[in-house]
This record gives sequence, C-alpha cells and structure tokens, in this order.
Amino acid sequence: MRHTLPLTPQFYVTAPQPCPYLEDRMERKLFTALQGEAATELNDSLSAQGFRRSQNVLYRPSCADCASCLSARIDVAAFKPSKGQKRTLKRNRHLVRRATSPWATEDQYALFRRYLDSRHADGGMADMDIFEFAAMIEETPIRSRVIEYVDPDSGALIGVCLTDVLADGVSMVYSFYSPDLPRNGLGNYIILDHIEIARAAGLPYVYLGYWVPGSPKMGYKARFSGLEIYLGGRWEKLRDPESFEPEQHPLSNDPIAEQVANIALPDMARHRR
Repeated sequence: MRHTLPLTPQFYVTAPQPCPYLEDRMERKLFTALQGEAATELNDSLSAQGFRRSQNVLYRPSCADCASCLSARIDVAAFKPSKGQKRTLKRNRHLVRRATSPWATEDQYALFRRYLDSRHADGGMADMDIFEFAAMIEETPIRSRVIEYVDPDSGALIGVCLTDVLADGVSMVYSFYSPDLPRNGLGNYIILDHIEIARAAGLPYVYLGYWVPGSPKMGYKARFSGLEIYLGGRWEKLRDPESFEPEQHPLSNDPIAEQVANIALPDMARHRR
C-alpha cells in the first residue's frame, strides 16, 4: 500500500503485526526512506513531527484503531532532576563518556548481547547477529554519534547509545547497557547524560522515542520533568501521566492519505537542481 505526496519522498504503510507494548493490539507504521542530499533536512523535519529513525528509514506509528504510542522529548530548559535522578547521577559520576563515529565494535556487540539476553530475550531484536548490529549502528545518512560509557578503573564498556544530532536536539535512537549493575539505573543515567550533552551544545530537546501509557516497558519516560508529547499535530507538555487517557478506538487516527497530506516537508527543491 503506497501513498505519494506531490513532491518526494514517498510514504508507505507496514502490514499489521502484534503490538510489542500493549496486549491484544496490532501495530502498523507509516514510513519513508531516508536518503539523498536532503536526508538531514528531512530527518530534522519529520523528527519534529513524531517520526523516528531506524537505519535509512523514518517511521511513525499509524495504527488503525489505537493512538497510544506518543513521540516524547524532554525540554532541556524545563528539566529539573528529581532526588532519585540526582542519586543516579552521583552513582555513575565515575563513568567516562566517549563520543565516537557510528562504527560498530566487538565490545559493543558483546555488551548488546548481554543486555538483550538479560532484558529482552523474547523481543524482536533477540536474534540480531553481529552483521545486523553493525548495520543498525553504521547505516545512517545523517550526523550520528555512538556515545560510550566506560568504567575508568577496569576499562569495561558499561553503556552505549546510538545518538542522532538534530537541528533542535539530540535523538536517542537506541541505548543498551550492562545488566550486571541494576542499582546504578544505567538506562536513566544515559538519558540524564544526554540532557547534559544537549544543554552543553545549546540544543533545546532530547528526543526519547515513544511513550506508551499503560505499557510498563515505557513508563520510565514519564518520570522525567519537562517531558513533551506529540499529540494532535503539535507538542504538548505532559502534565499528569497518571491521569492521561490514550485514544484506543476505531476513530483514533485519520485515514493514511490524510495523515500523509498533513506532513510538512522541508523545501527540497534546491537539492534537485
């Protein structure tokens, strides 16, 4: 099934498949290729409209009868760490951050396997081999970095995040970390550190992916102050996560053709001259 805008790019829809976040739900994604000279502008524009990047694809949930998956980002200026988050920062302050080019290493893959086997053994990435892992890290047509977190005493790789640099922030594409340090809150720490990365770079937002109310896997994102969600075509501050009611009925989403027509594209004409 394909729907085309008057100008490129072209948008497609995936076939329905079981939702990984909510039971008895089917998911469907709207997606487009990310390629060519206009890739950076397209990624910036669509990221600000709730899309996410996976290698050379930009996608956004477009389920037929559910609108629970909401793109989330942290307003860096509005963020204030909680007491628990301050403890997490203190617990991990010894870690050394290294920013590298998007190049996969054997150490990264070994940590990735340990993380998946411990936390997501039955997930969709559980069977990913080293070549697929390398593709996830390295296939990027935009400005991306691999942020590594290293224990300076042992030299051990403790955490990794594949991070895109956008015009208005940093986007955490995928992160993983040692499962042997559960008290350290490494997943939260990597987010907290990305807030500092964005602040130091003068970028206003940290894009976290999707927040799914009702999904235990995604609940941690609502614990960050300054969180905004993309709802009804605009970003709104998430004021009370506990009372938020997601849309889950057959009229939750507009038809695909209307969704595509309402996507704002950057001016790509200069790249075709």
